[in-house]
Amino acid sequence: MKSLCYHTAYYFLVLLSRLPLRVLYLLADMLRPFVWSYRRKVVTENLRNAFPSMNEKRVAMHARSFYHFFCDLVVEQIKFLTISEDEIRRRMRFEGIDEMERDLEQEPFVFVYLGHYGNWEWISTLGLWLSEGLHAAQLYKPLHDKALDGLFLKMRTRFGSECIDKNIALRRIVQLKQEGRRSVIGFISDQSPRVDSIHDWVTFLSQDTPVFTGTERIAKKVGAAVYFADVTRPARGQYLCRFRRMEAHATNAKGEYELTERYMQLLEEMIRRNPRLWLWSHRRWKHRR
Repeated sequence: MKSLCYHTAYYFLVLLSRLPLRVLYLLADMLRPFVWSYRRKVVTENLRNAFPSMNEKRVAMHARSFYHFFCDLVVEQIKFLTISEDEIRRRMRFEGIDEMERDLEQEPFVFVYLGHYGNWEWISTLGLWLSEGLHAAQLYKPLHDKALDGLFLKMRTRFGSECIDKNIALRRIVQLKQEGRRSVIGFISDQSPRVDSIHDWVTFLSQDTPVFTGTERIAKKVGAAVYFADVTRPARGQYLCRFRRMEAHATNAKGEYELTERYMQLLEEMIRRNPRLWLWSHRRWKHRR
């Protein structure tokens, strides 16, 4: 029965995804009143804490703006199931690839710090823009629901990018190095780490925040150049990702967690520039020092 429900839902989403994006955005506009209650308490509390000087009227305005974008994001993910290569090339653009490829002539890897900002799923199409022979991958956390996990894996690998289970990340990255596969690997590092995995804290969006340090530790271990993905949304359904080099050689970073802390600073700058594009509905601040 569960398998039947999954396949029914899957084929319904596939049919839905074949609609033009402009039609799906009309659906997103209709969905907005129903989505307004989704984790509303979490969204409001996160905004209040992140912007303590902001009055309640502006907090409510930012919350509405986030939900408007969130509905767009939902239909963009549905569209991603069947979007053509030509259309994704028009809608997802990148800058800074040339510099990354020059770094790959010297280093085996380029690691890219990302956040849950803009349409991070569409960034997985980066492999379409890389020169022949270069490999694109991103870390991901397997979902408990196997059917849903398979759906997201299928979507994220449609354009040749590899999904690396975060639980075996180091092993797989070392294997890529041994195989001589020069790779660009994305790390979404703005989640809340487990209590037993907290090694560093920063002030992020006005709050004491535990951070993931694994990206930096692996980068130093395997020899990687490190970049930040700076994302903007020039128009509805249009994204631009600018790759900003943080360090040409991760081992050059002076402090133990210098790259991690610089990433959090860059992420905060990006969020403050356009708050609506960050995923305010996730429970980022679950732990206290």
